[in-house]
Amino acid sequence: MKKTFFNKIFTSKEALLYIMSISMIISFSAWMSLLNNFTIEVASFNGSQIGILQSLREIPGFLAFSVILVLVFVAQQKLVYISILTLGLGTALTGYFPQVLGLYITTIIMSLGFHYLETLNQSLSLQWIEKKRAPLVLGKISALKSFTGLCVFVLIYILMNYLNLSYKYVYLIFGGTSFFIGLFAWYLFSHFKETVVQDKKIRLKKEYWLFYVLTFFAGARRQIFVVFAGFLLVEKFGVDIHNMVILLFVNSVLNIFLAPKIGKFITIFGERLTLKFEYLGLIFIFISYAFVQNIYIAFILYIVDHLLFAMAIALKTYFQKIADPKDIASASAVSFTINHIAAVFLPFILGLIWLQSHSLVFIIGACIAIISFLLAFLIPKEPKQGFETIFKV
Repeated sequence: MKKTFFNKIFTSKEALLYIMSISMIISFSAWMSLLNNFTIEVASFNGSQIGILQSLREIPGFLAFSVILVLVFVAQQKLVYISILTLGLGTALTGYFPQVLGLYITTIIMSLGFHYLETLNQSLSLQWIEKKRAPLVLGKISALKSFTGLCVFVLIYILMNYLNLSYKYVYLIFGGTSFFIGLFAWYLFSHFKETVVQDKKIRLKKEYWLFYVLTFFAGARRQIFVVFAGFLLVEKFGVDIHNMVILLFVNSVLNIFLAPKIGKFITIFGERLTLKFEYLGLIFIFISYAFVQNIYIAFILYIVDHLLFAMAIALKTYFQKIADPKDIASASAVSFTINHIAAVFLPFILGLIWLQSHSLVFIIGACIAIISFLLAFLIPKEPKQGFETIFKV
């Protein structure tokens, strides 16, 4: 019997990965884009309270390894649906609790769902997609995330500027959308059996040491970009919110077109060359950030810096090639925690350095990129299990 269009979708692992990504971005993009205005205009937060809220948001990311403990009792696919529901619920409730304690609690709920979902998304992507197709599919997923984020931004603008909806209802709409996507996916998608039973123990394996180190430095780089690159534009060049939104819009549009091409680049030239290219670009960008005096050059640096994030696909596919298939779930959870270690202490330390020297913060970023670039030489041209670094024969 010939499968119908919908049967093909609801029996496709790849389709579920796309649905997971869409549901994640719908809620998280709405939550993030509204947060600063909501906390100030409605919740009357001060700087200290916003800082605490952002720290609370990062805690579930730092504790992502706990996914493995939950997987002992709950199947991966079922936990995906629970995570989507949790993310949607936390987002939907945000506008109803515009008080300090209420926002702290809804933030933790939202963040727990988001970080579990992102961890499981990475794990299942590497388990379900063939190694040869992984860069291409991950590139398409990255492009889809950018497109979804753009749609969310446009809809928020329409809802708040033309329909005059309050924050409460906007949060409810986007959080509720993710919640119902989770319910429908749970009900409609086939249950996919594990082709390889995953190891349910939390462990660091020495074979993956290079992946762990590069993941840590990637997390450090992410913090420097997220916390300080935008802050530089505002503090040094006086960029207003409208221009920052335009920059984010341009970044998303470019990523829609370039992310799939980066996936093809990885397929053709491999992870080693791609990561070298990314880290070399970061060295140039961070050094330029340190000494930039022209606002338009700063804009270009911000856009290129953002686009280089898409090359992080290569680090995922490098791990996919070297990993024992049964380690993917546990190693993905551990690596997600490693990636968030920098989020715990780096913004605070670099914030103190920022008070003395803006340039020094980005010089430190350049040093991180230099170390990453040198480590990339240890990746084999054709990495595989048992040949994780050039030292393995």
